[in-house]
Amino acid sequence: MSNAADRTHDLESLARELAAIRDRNERLAVRVEDLEDDLHRATDRVDTLEDETDVLRDETETLRSENDHLRDRLEDLETETTSTSAAVEAAHRRSGANKQRLEELQSRELEKGAHLLETNVDRHEIDVDGGRLEKIRTGDECYYRLPDADDPLDRSDATLAHADLLPIQQLARMDEDMLRSTTNALPSRLAAKLWKARTDPSVGDNPWQSGCKNVREYVKASDLKHWIRRREPGTSDAYAKKLVSRTIDALLDLSKNRLAVRRKRERKNGLEYTERRVLLTADAEIPGETRGAADADADDSSGDHAGTELAGTETLEAETPGTETADTPLPKTPDVHGED
Repeated sequence: MSNAADRTHDLESLARELAAIRDRNERLAVRVEDLEDDLHRATDRVDTLEDETDVLRDETETLRSENDHLRDRLEDLETETTSTSAAVEAAHRRSGANKQRLEELQSRELEKGAHLLETNVDRHEIDVDGGRLEKIRTGDECYYRLPDADDPLDRSDATLAHADLLPIQQLARMDEDMLRSTTNALPSRLAAKLWKARTDPSVGDNPWQSGCKNVREYVKASDLKHWIRRREPGTSDAYAKKLVSRTIDALLDLSKNRLAVRRKRERKNGLEYTERRVLLTADAEIPGETRGAADADADDSSGDHAGTELAGTETLEAETPGTETADTPLPKTPDVHGED
């Protein structure tokens, strides 16, 4: 009996152990399946990473190749830049030398009487005898030349156009009948005649006087009064004094204020008085006019060098002075022999 009991006990123990082993095997099987799933996922991830690594390796190779190409290109460009910089520097030196040669040639041609297109001349760099250029117009083109220098080739009739002149110059060119038909203002007509007397030696009766230093010419109010009485016979002394002021105003207006008025103390018969003077200064730009040699010498002696300067004119539209009659009230004229 005891052997059967022992055998039964052993069998039961084995059965328990077998059950435990089965449970453990089942757990291990589940764990193995989980590990296999993890392994599959890891394998897939590794495969993916290997693929990405291959792509990145290819991209790296491509970038390395591009980088090598760009480095080579950079070296080539640096070499080309060095060469180009040297060429540009050489061209700049040649251009500067050519510009100086061209300016010298233009200066010499201008001094020979050439008329050069305005667009081709840098008037600030031109060095000509007298240091002044005149701008003229022919047709639609503007030219530079030395003052009053005719074209030696006689290619054109280049002259200052009528519209280029100041209104006072336009009026001064008219004869008596045309002047009266253009303006019935006596002061404007007197201003035109006074201007013509300054510029036209054939007029004869010229009250203008030569100035010095910075003044080309001037006329005194007292001389202007006597000149008006000579030009307008029968004009009383009192009315002539009034006309002086109106004529000076007309001169300033019609010359576009190229003229100036200054007061200067005078002495006569032991008495001092203040008198007005109408001045044409040396730096006034009058179309078609330049300073004479005496004026240039005066400027040189005073140390005032104007340099290259436009002695021509910008285009000015002609103006027709307003109407005025002898009945229009005239203002009182001071500073004619010091009388108020």
